[in-house]
Amino acid sequence: MLAAEGAVNPLIPHPIEIIMSLIVFGILFYVVRTWVAPRFEKAFAERAEAIEGGLKRAEETQAEAKAALERYQQQLSEARHEASRIREEAKEQGAAIVAEMREQAQAEAQRIVAHAHTQLEAERQQALLQLRSEIGDLSTQLAGRIVGEALEDEGRQRRIVERFIAELEQQPVGEAR
Repeated sequence: MLAAEGAVNPLIPHPIEIIMSLIVFGILFYVVRTWVAPRFEKAFAERAEAIEGGLKRAEETQAEAKAALERYQQQLSEARHEASRIREEAKEQGAAIVAEMREQAQAEAQRIVAHAHTQLEAERQQALLQLRSEIGDLSTQLAGRIVGEALEDEGRQRRIVERFIAELEQQPVGEAR
């Protein structure tokens, strides 16, 4: 046991180690408290401020987004109303154009019909003149055959035919000679 009495107990530290440990702990405590802890606190405060600022900015951004959405919806509503108004104007203009085109088509049709009537009247007059001429020639030939002599004098032929046609035109349609 003697050997055991002079031996150092490994569970109990040596008094110099305890003192050195306390001095090193004090120095470390001082360094941590003066330089490290303030930097941690500063970083923590900056981080907290950034988070709070981020939240505030997020709320502001959300409010701006909500306002922008309301403006967008209002503009969209106005655009829909404007588009509806434009459609109505286009329908009215289309109806006016259709009516105008219809009027123009009717006027053109009336003009064509009037031109056709004029042309028909001219052709009728020309046919009457040609028919008078042919009737005159034929009646002169017929009269020459009936009388037995040729009626060669054209001036006389024309006067006779014109007088005969004039008498026919003056008679009513139902009356015969």
